[in-house]
Parts: sequence; structure tokens; C-alpha cells
Amino acid sequence: MHHSAEHSSERWISWVALSTAILAVLAAIAGLLSGKHANEAMMSQIEAADQWNYYQAKSIKASVLDAKMSLSGASNESDQSKRDRYEKEQEEIKAKAEHKEATAKTNFHKHEVFARGVTMFQIAIAIAAISALTKKRKFWIVSLLFGIVGCAFLVLAAITR
Repeated sequence: MHHSAEHSSERWISWVALSTAILAVLAAIAGLLSGKHANEAMMSQIEAADQWNYYQAKSIKASVLDAKMSLSGASNESDQSKRDRYEKEQEEIKAKAEHKEATAKTNFHKHEVFARGVTMFQIAIAIAAISALTKKRKFWIVSLLFGIVGCAFLVLAAITR
């Protein structure tokens, strides 16, 4: 059987099988990276929400202190230094929260690009199967084109910052 397959006019089917295996590996890699970046995006967004909650807590403390100073009529040095410290801390917390939000956005974008690559690889694999079943090379060429697009998404996601 092996001998007849080697001398058959349809030896290209072996290349279809090899290219399909390679596409499956690339799809698995892209899927893994897509999931990784989705998880990273979610974690960064949670950390950003935590920072915004911390920012809000500092804002409430500052507002309570302002109310105390207004009601007492006289502000002492200690209260004013606390107020200044709260404002400074809020600026730092806000910067951290915005950085975490930007990180989440970047990771989610990478997730989407990797996911598009996975989709292209899956389409390529399906078309390669059709090629092998129908024994039509045209489908294999189309499969390879989808695989190339999948590779482009894989590279694009990998180089995106």
C-alpha cells in the first residue's frame, strides 16, 4: 500500500496531511496564547478596579477630613498635612489604575488577534480535509492561503505591544 501511495499520481495527499498537521500545531499555539492574553487582560482589569476602589476610599477620607475642617472652623497643621498626603496618594493610585487599564486593553487586543489566527487555522484545516476527501488540489491551495492568513495574525499578535 505504501509503495502504491508513493507511486500514485495523488502523492500530494501526503503533503495535505503534513500541512494539516502543521496548521493544527499552529492553531494550538495561537489558541494557547489567545487564552493567556485573555486571562492577563481579565487580571489587569480586576487589578485596575481594585486601584479605583482604593482611590475612592482615599477620596472619601479626604472628603470627611474636609468636612471636619469646615465644621471646626479652624484647620490644624495635622489635618492639612493628612489632606495633602491623601491628594498625593490619589494621584499615585490613579496612575496605577490607568496603567492597569491600559495593560488590560493591550492584552485583550492581543487575545482578539490570536483568536482570529485560530479561526483562520481552523478554517484552513477544514478546507484541507475537504481537499483530501474530494481529491481536489484547489481546495488544498485555498487551505494554505487561509493558513498564511492565520500565520499573519500569529505574527501580528506576537509583535504588537
